[in-house]
Amino acid sequence: MNKSCENFRYLEKGWPRRDLTFKFYSDGTLTIIDNRAEEVISPNDLKGDSMDFYVRRRIAFIKNKLTAAQQKYA
Repeated sequence: MNKSCENFRYLEKGWPRRDLTFKFYSDGTLTIIDNRAEEVISPNDLKGDSMDFYVRRRIAFIKNKLTAAQQKYA
């Protein structure tokens, strides 16, 4: 099965100012990349505004998934 991906780039406002790429896949998986350190980080490593961004995008993903399921079975 072909899984699609949505990419979001986020620059943190607080110190240290990390340059992050969030990859949200259609199957619900997630990859967070610290572009400067060139390493994958986990959601547990997020703080402040980057954690807020992650939570808001995850909620939007869940809402879209629920809406699609409702329309499919309605």
